Amino acid sequence: MRAVAGDARSAGPRLLPWRAEPDWPITVALLGYPVWWLLGLAQVMPILMAVPMAFVLWRRRGRLVAPSGFGVWLFFVAWVVLGVLVLWADAPGAVPGGGASRLLVFGWRLAWYLTFTIVLLYIGNLGERELPSGKIGRLLGYMFVVTTAGGLLGSFLPGVQLTSAMELVLPHGLSSNSFIHSIVHPKTAEIDTILGFEQPRPMAPFAYANTWGAAYAFFLPYFVLTWIVRAKPIRRVFGGLIVVASLWAVVYSLNRGLWISLGVIGLFGIAKLVQVGGPRLIAWTGGAILAGAIVVLLSPLPGLVQDRIDNPHSNNRRSLLAEETTRSALSGSPLVGFGSTRDVQGDLGQVGGGALPGCKACAPPPLGTQGHIWLLIFANGIVGTVAFCLFFLIRFALHWRDTSAYSIAGCCVLLACALFLFVYDLVEVPLYTVMIAVALMWRAKRDARTENGRRAGRRPALTEAA
Repeated sequence: MRAVAGDARSAGPRLLPWRAEPDWPITVALLGYPVWWLLGLAQVMPILMAVPMAFVLWRRRGRLVAPSGFGVWLFFVAWVVLGVLVLWADAPGAVPGGGASRLLVFGWRLAWYLTFTIVLLYIGNLGERELPSGKIGRLLGYMFVVTTAGGLLGSFLPGVQLTSAMELVLPHGLSSNSFIHSIVHPKTAEIDTILGFEQPRPMAPFAYANTWGAAYAFFLPYFVLTWIVRAKPIRRVFGGLIVVASLWAVVYSLNRGLWISLGVIGLFGIAKLVQVGGPRLIAWTGGAILAGAIVVLLSPLPGLVQDRIDNPHSNNRRSLLAEETTRSALSGSPLVGFGSTRDVQGDLGQVGGGALPGCKACAPPPLGTQGHIWLLIFANGIVGTVAFCLFFLIRFALHWRDTSAYSIAGCCVLLACALFLFVYDLVEVPLYTVMIAVALMWRAKRDARTENGRRAGRRPALTEAA
């Protein structure tokens, strides 16, 4: 496949009756996210907007380029499709049988995997002149603002729930389905009793509190890049205030995975800044670290962290669920998996004694949940899990030494993703953001290689894929 040359403004297909910029599908999906959330469409719009992206790619199918390791990703997607053959196979330790809803969940995840594939190729095959990285970076930075606003809303107004337009339109049989309900029903927070008393965990504008945590970590590097590093002084002031305000929701989310990921991202980011920056940048970095340490020490975070450690809450259940998930997959279908999740048969070793009125946590989660890696093992087997992880490992290995802004930001996202694999379910917006990060890294390195080739006086090799 060859890389795209030229400018979409002059050569690209017209997607609408009026002249549309190439960034419009991503802009519609992300810029309108708060509105889509209120309408119950937030989790659907990225999939819908992948359709015009796919149309552009199809029109350019003879001139496309793919990143290194893309064959591994395509193999993974094909392996996911193969899972439809075992959707109704009985899994050891799971409730036997199953209805049509299992196909619905399978189709939903497959649609997202195809969306991830399309957005990767779309961004990578539209050059910097056609679809500037700055535009995408600003959209991701904007999503951090939206995530912060949703987190604060969930912290101060945790009881707010709305009936969305999608809930009103869908048949009751669909809207009342727990899986569909979580997608189309806007609510600001989950109420948990992690510390022994009711504590709101922000989730707006996403479907789950853990999704909010993943989104915060994935959008943060692009917010720092577009609102602080590459911003005018007044914008930097507002950016700093937004980060400080967001820490309230971060602290009170009681999200250990998010706390650890921010530490990992921070250490990597500091190391890269020291590598590429001069004395002035290093001094600014040191000052920011000192200020951040003071804010943390003066905040409720140390006490809450200790309380969270003293109340591990879901640790036992998570470990038992992971063990049962792995045991069931490896003994029942080790290579292909079972296509989708399954309800646990029994009460998962008396973790909570089964579902009880008013005790959501007492019911064992389905096999293949509470961490994307467990979904991969259970739904797609060892082969699918290795293919998925290998693709992102290849991408990180190719870019972790890079010093461009979007490579550093993308590596931060991949590091956080590697941590979240074991604790969060990442399908939907989180992995959508990860794939955008991969696309921006890939394109930045390819463009840098082309530019270096021009400076060296040789003809650019447009077919080179980084």
